Amino acid sequence: MRLPPRPTVYEINTAVWLRRLGAATLDAVPPAAWDAIAALPVDAVWLMGVWERSPAGLAIALADPGLEAGNRAALPDLRPDDVIGSPYCVRDYVVDARFGGTAGLAHARAALADRGLGLILDYVPNHVAPDHDWLVTRPGCFLHGDEEELAQHREAFLRTAGGIVAKGRDPYFAPWPDVVQLNAYAPALRDAVAELLTGLGGQCDGLRCDMAMLMTNEVFARTWGERAGPVPAEEFWPQLIGRVRAAHPDLLFMAEAYWEMEWTLQQQGFDLCYDKRLYDRLVHEDAAAVRGHLTAAADYQERLIRFIENHDEPRAAATFAPAGKARAAAVVMATLQGARLFHDGQLDGLRTRIPVFLDRGPDEPVDAELRAFYTRLLAAIAAADIHHGAWQLCDCDGWPDNASHEQLVAWTWTNDAGRHLVVVNLADAPAQARVRVPWDDLRGATWTLEERLGGERWDRDGDELAEQGLYVGMGPWEAYLLSSAGGQTAALPTGSAAGLRSSA
Repeated sequence: MRLPPRPTVYEINTAVWLRRLGAATLDAVPPAAWDAIAALPVDAVWLMGVWERSPAGLAIALADPGLEAGNRAALPDLRPDDVIGSPYCVRDYVVDARFGGTAGLAHARAALADRGLGLILDYVPNHVAPDHDWLVTRPGCFLHGDEEELAQHREAFLRTAGGIVAKGRDPYFAPWPDVVQLNAYAPALRDAVAELLTGLGGQCDGLRCDMAMLMTNEVFARTWGERAGPVPAEEFWPQLIGRVRAAHPDLLFMAEAYWEMEWTLQQQGFDLCYDKRLYDRLVHEDAAAVRGHLTAAADYQERLIRFIENHDEPRAAATFAPAGKARAAAVVMATLQGARLFHDGQLDGLRTRIPVFLDRGPDEPVDAELRAFYTRLLAAIAAADIHHGAWQLCDCDGWPDNASHEQLVAWTWTNDAGRHLVVVNLADAPAQARVRVPWDDLRGATWTLEERLGGERWDRDGDELAEQGLYVGMGPWEAYLLSSAGGQTAALPTGSAAGLRSSA
């Protein structure tokens, strides 16, 4: 299946989800569970963590006091069988038997395809488990050490069946204790991975590549220096993606990307890259920072995937406080160019981030108000056909004695379903502004603005809209999604329905 442009992706922690459903394996998932995901609506499901986990990695994890503390903080009633090891400590790229093996995954993929949904799976490019068979069968794929280095730096090297090997790491943090490092420069690795991913490409519609920037020549050289040998003339990703797409031309490649490496990875062949910079701006910065981020070129924006939560980040409901801020951030990430990622539990307002080592999370109540908001938001986006057509950033003007317009961000979509305006107040104080709507046929008509859920209507003079912009008065963290079709508009506020009001 070829995923559509600007897809909506729904991430599921496979182990936790199956246990919560009471389904032993992927082929035992009730049809109603797949129906509920398809109804959101989304375009693809990322089943995170389906590959065979490492017993050796699990043993290392169980002996780590820091990991134990993190697991227990998330799950106070932690039991030994709750800890199943990291899905990113991969022993083999076959579906773990506990999830139903290859047959279970094929059943899940067919269930998704029947509902028009694609399937995305993980690939971890820079490391494998210390009991992976490549250590014996393909030792040239790894970065090796010696006895002296092992004796002096046990935190950085590990004895394996294939000899002493460096533990996986990035250039900024200590090595990960449960994985061993692959050599991005090695031709043997590049050949092995091309063969591996060609096989995986027959089981899914997209691959989410973990920490993809670590395999670029620039970052790999910075991390490993001379140990890796001469820097090759060719980058890791372009030739690999090209070889895999020769067999699977529609396979989507999505990069987990940080450190301002998104553009580089896009140029190296990735369809989508994480937009961590937008996330950080929404968490820590103001509307000006978000607006500045959105001024980047369209070809860059279109190949970003936006999120306010995933399995690596804290839960959005806990991070974006108060609740209004979480709703405002959701409107932003859900209505921009490019793709968007929702995480299982996000729509219910769950607040506990579950460590990837666990197959169970704590019992948490659903935030009914937040769930109702997401239901309205996703329904309004689907009805307006947001994500199709042309996107444009809008200016927001204020007055000499009122600079609150600087708290707002706004943009439009124009598509076959009509024209749409999103306005969001990214501050904890009221704001007023004139939003410059970039439509050239406003004059000479009265425009009716209708709130889609509540049915409130406001009439606005087209000449005023063209000359002065749309006046908005918004409460803290309030947001609107306005649509026009056939001379009418509809609005979805995240707060009070009375926030859009006349300037008179």
